[in-house]
Amino acid sequence: MRVSDARRALFVHVPKTGGSTIDRMMDQEIGDVRRVEGKPRHATLAGLLDAEPDLTDYWVFGFVRNPWARMVSWWSMINSVFAAYDRGDARVVAKIQRNPKAWLPEGEFAKDFDAFVLEGTAKIKKVGRPQVRTLNAPGRPADFVGRIETFQQDVNHVRERLGLEALPEIPRTNRSSHGAYQDYYNEVTRRKVAEVYAEDIEAFGYEF
Repeated sequence: MRVSDARRALFVHVPKTGGSTIDRMMDQEIGDVRRVEGKPRHATLAGLLDAEPDLTDYWVFGFVRNPWARMVSWWSMINSVFAAYDRGDARVVAKIQRNPKAWLPEGEFAKDFDAFVLEGTAKIKKVGRPQVRTLNAPGRPADFVGRIETFQQDVNHVRERLGLEALPEIPRTNRSSHGAYQDYYNEVTRRKVAEVYAEDIEAFGYEF
């Protein structure tokens, strides 16, 4: 998450929806950017407003992604991180050791995508949370929800709203590498994603 008090803007960071790009953009181009003290980077809007009720009046924005594609991106990131961990990559080992509660539950599924979908969505709260539940607080939905599928256009809308110039190309950070997301699924895992993220599918009209 990021806050700019001068621009009265709050960015809510849904995991694996291009949020690192937004974080970096705001850090580099907005002078008063800060975080909400005591809240994790993927805190829900409800949690952020509980911590700082005055943020209710800010312009709230975030991004979403096709749930089936998002799960593949998330698992690919975990797989890559723990492959580096197993190799003894010092930077990755240090990162996981600094925050084992965040990383180790996901690492349990680093080599098994099916288990990540079928079991991880139940065992790991943030994995099983529909994106709309991160972006919307009771009685206070986000003001703007961009999409990974129209990232360039939607990021430029955010930039203009924040008083920044639109860019011909948005530089992306922290992208995972994988093939077509449809190739990772069987009928069981496909249905599981549809069940877990039914709220996202209804809200944003996503299809497999």
